[in-house]
Amino acid sequence: MRVMALAEVAAHLGVSRQRAAILVDRPDFPAPIDTLSVGRIWDAAEVRAYAARRNRHLADDEPT
Repeated sequence: MRVMALAEVAAHLGVSRQRAAILVDRPDFPAPIDTLSVGRIWDAAEVRAYAARRNRHLADDEPT
């Protein structure tokens, strides 16, 4: 299993770390699989699937 921390999530989604921090707190974002000393981590496959499901550009999407 590959994992992503917030910096990798931001890079994959093509957004800033600040924007990624908002996105990961949305109810439709995959839940983190664990919290380490570096922060929360996510299953990379789940993050990729989330990005593929999104119809709008994530950087411009308003949080819900």
